[in-house]
Amino acid sequence: MITELGHFALILAFAVALVQMVVPLVGAHKGWSGWMAVAEPAATVQFLLTAVSFAALTHAFVTSDFSVQLVVANSHTAKPMLYKVSGVWGNHEGSMLLWVLILTLFGALAAWFGGNLPPTLRARVLAVQSAIAVAFFAFILFTSNPFVRMAIPPFNGQDLNPLLQDPGLAFHPPFLYLGYVGLSICFSFAVAALIEGRVDAAWARWVRPWTLLSWMFLTVGIALGSWWAYYELGWGGFWFWDPVENASFMPWLIAAALLHSAIVVEKREALKSWTILLAIMAFGFSLIGTFIVRSGVITSVHAFANDPERGVFILMILAVFMGGALILYAARAGVMQAKGVFGVVSRETALVLNNVLLAVSALVVFIGTIWPLVAEMAFARKLSVGPPFFDMAFTPFMVILALILPVGAILPWKRARIGRALKQLRWALILALALGALAWAMQTGRSSLGPVGLFLGTWLVAGSVVDLLGRTGRGAIGARLRRMARLPRADWGKAVAHAGLGVTIFGVAALTAWQQEDIRVTRIGERFQVGDWGIQLDDVQRLQGPNYITTQGTMSVWRDDTKLYELTPEKRVYPVAGMPTTEAAIHNGILRDIYLVIGDPQNDGGWAVRTYIKPFANWIWTGAIIMAFGGVLSLSDRRYRVAAGAAKAAAPPAAVPAE
Repeated sequence: MITELGHFALILAFAVALVQMVVPLVGAHKGWSGWMAVAEPAATVQFLLTAVSFAALTHAFVTSDFSVQLVVANSHTAKPMLYKVSGVWGNHEGSMLLWVLILTLFGALAAWFGGNLPPTLRARVLAVQSAIAVAFFAFILFTSNPFVRMAIPPFNGQDLNPLLQDPGLAFHPPFLYLGYVGLSICFSFAVAALIEGRVDAAWARWVRPWTLLSWMFLTVGIALGSWWAYYELGWGGFWFWDPVENASFMPWLIAAALLHSAIVVEKREALKSWTILLAIMAFGFSLIGTFIVRSGVITSVHAFANDPERGVFILMILAVFMGGALILYAARAGVMQAKGVFGVVSRETALVLNNVLLAVSALVVFIGTIWPLVAEMAFARKLSVGPPFFDMAFTPFMVILALILPVGAILPWKRARIGRALKQLRWALILALALGALAWAMQTGRSSLGPVGLFLGTWLVAGSVVDLLGRTGRGAIGARLRRMARLPRADWGKAVAHAGLGVTIFGVAALTAWQQEDIRVTRIGERFQVGDWGIQLDDVQRLQGPNYITTQGTMSVWRDDTKLYELTPEKRVYPVAGMPTTEAAIHNGILRDIYLVIGDPQNDGGWAVRTYIKPFANWIWTGAIIMAFGGVLSLSDRRYRVAAGAAKAAAPPAAVPAE
């Protein structure tokens, strides 16, 4: 009965979305306030109905209701409760229901917190958001219904993919979807502004918090996915440039560009056309990611589905929304003329350069991701584009971006002098050069990647400190520090986010340049040396887990003749799913990780063992957390709450009828 209620609630939400898509849009065009007012309660009802539907599916998983086909395919009675819950979105149909739940949540948030928006703009934003919901409700109901019943329910399920039975993967998709789907509201604002015929500073002030919120969730989601790949897959890496990894990374890059571009529109009434285009493309890349994950056109460990019919449906959604938005963008080009004038050396120019670098780097990732598919379809050739291409093509753009960020952050608006900015940053530059040179001198026979990464990381962190200090004026250092503590949270947020990027860049460079790897066959009781560490395999035993059988090794880590740590890597087999997984044993440290993996038994009685010494590995995800925290700080600034202060600054808007 609960399952049927969930299905019925989903159908009702679809019907409400149809009403919300049409009625407020007509009301805004005709100037009928009653019709426009339908948007807000409709957005709330649409979200509540979708939440009921999602709760019903969650109930089926938690109670192991094997009369539901989706529960049979993705759950098992012996599975821990956390993974019963995460099994709701650990599959195609359930993850799409989560996708739509978040989509309607953002529509409801725009209705709840958009009170300061002009009525016509608010109605159009909510109508466009609902149009996206209509498309995905139809996709779920007609191709991916999660509530299909089994004619003859089995006694047990087939279990969730073992790779997804992990805390990191339990929380990774919701955060990622909050970022992916959050960009839909930026798209809705862009299309609504084009229909309205007005793009101004007030519009940029309204769209910035939504972009920041989406970028923040994407940052956390990508970091969780990278962390999961690091400790769960057992290959010792944190990023493989997998197509699905790239599908989340491209919207992150475009969202970062949109965030910076919206600042220029807000402060200087410039880059209007470019900012609208970025808002459209950010959501477009989210839809491309959805297509990649669910169409089966590209094989990936992260892929949810392999169904061409579903892929064609998503491709149609992509074509309709992106094609329609770009046609409207071309038709409204005349209303997006820039007003602000600025010099070649100015903060505006630095932000333009920032946007170019982020956009081009996203394009590079897109080409590398999609090229194997293009080559196969157009030339009948199977190609593989792997990490070497991405490392060589993508890295230079990030290096240039890291070099200009501290300079651009302290340049004044409209007109600046580059010499004055560099003078302010001289101590940051000296510190960064000194640490880079020290790293170069201490390493022997290694590449320049580590020292360059340390230089760039220090440059970004120290530059962020200089940026904050520069906003405190002159005087004694104590007084300046007190004034710095009272700076607006948005200023702190920007500095913290830039510093977090510096920490991540250093972590990536240090891990890539200085890690040590050892692969060998060893017997129980034998000790071998990896760098400064002695590794010994003490024992191997076979154990029974809740829903798996594990081969668990006990390995000790020594320094000289002192035993320091005992780690237990595992190789698990899930009998129901018939799939093995590797559980690496990691001793985490601030300066390095010791990473151990046990493999298969060998004919001579030994065991395959892989050992990695990974310097500064945790700095990668620490930097991502710092970046996200910078987003939280900026979002908590009262000036950047949705439309806070913007309505006061803007004159009462006069609607421009759509033509």
